[in-house]
Amino acid sequence: MYAWLWRKLPGPPRTRFLTAAALVAVAVAVLWYAVFPLLEPAVTLDEVTVRK
Repeated sequence: MYAWLWRKLPGPPRTRFLTAAALVAVAVAVLWYAVFPLLEPAVTLDEVTVRK
């Protein structure tokens, strides 16, 4: 998958690297600001139960 993406990105290697880094940054931002807040109610990290 990464090789396919690298081949599809335009420009020389430096431009490809910057474009790939920007794509990763966008993916992280979407996860951080859109996906994780939607999943937060389903994941209860504050209520910890320890069993012996």
